[in-house]
Amino acid sequence: MILVTGASGSIGRYLVRELERAGAPFTAFVRDDAKGRALGCPYVVGDFDDPASVAAAMTGVDRLFLNAGGAVPADGRQPMVGQQRAAIDAAVAAGVRRIVKVSVWRASKGGRLAEGAHWEIEEHLRASGVDHAVLRPSGFMQNFLTRAAVFTEDGNIVGAYGDAGVSYVDCVDLAAAGAALLRGERGGAFVLTGPEALTHTAIAARLSAVAGRHIRYVDLDPEEFAGRLSAMGLPDGFAADVAALYAGVASGVLAATTTEVADLTGRPPRTFDEFVRDNAETLRRSWS
Repeated sequence: MILVTGASGSIGRYLVRELERAGAPFTAFVRDDAKGRALGCPYVVGDFDDPASVAAAMTGVDRLFLNAGGAVPADGRQPMVGQQRAAIDAAVAAGVRRIVKVSVWRASKGGRLAEGAHWEIEEHLRASGVDHAVLRPSGFMQNFLTRAAVFTEDGNIVGAYGDAGVSYVDCVDLAAAGAALLRGERGGAFVLTGPEALTHTAIAARLSAVAGRHIRYVDLDPEEFAGRLSAMGLPDGFAADVAALYAGVASGVLAATTTEVADLTGRPPRTFDEFVRDNAETLRRSWS
């Protein structure tokens, strides 16, 4: 039995379909009945801030897909560190034999925001002694489905990426890779990317085509970008950390591509054009 956390999110909703197609027994872990009913699959209701509900959900589970906590909030707290560490402990106590965790590319000790948080969780997972695998994706193509997941101003994308490319990966591929690892025995860490690195100017052009209007990418230097974020109401420290991460991206650290989607799933990673084609209606509503 597989327990899928984050089941209604960007990766989980594709993962439950992958497991259904494979005929693998699983249960989705969701925060309320409405989310479970919308998925249309077996589910349990719980919350990572409610340890008893997490422990109850682990009953009879052999394998855990660990993807919870979401983005680090603007106040700089790291709630997912405590949430996921506790979930790992509950899984070990319940006799779960394998954990597949979603992390982030370039997770590192002392890293800013999610990079540091995921490193802490990965270390706890390693120390737990349970068999495990870690998915380290580049940025998600699904971030562009709504304007809420990217910084925008006047309907344009705003950032400090320069002209560096990012090898965004489709969450469909993440889900397929996760399903393969949940059903198999391979361990280790896997960096998952799309097949190409695109600049944000190129991405804006693709979004323009589906939205039916011109969308620009507005590039700022890191200091100016941090100032814009602070003006939006984000705490200064958080804004500075975000800008520093974007400056790192501008140096090309997320431009490389890997073969690990194909290695795990047996098919090439999806392109950004395929993502746009398959999500055209949602993109049109969000960006028009």
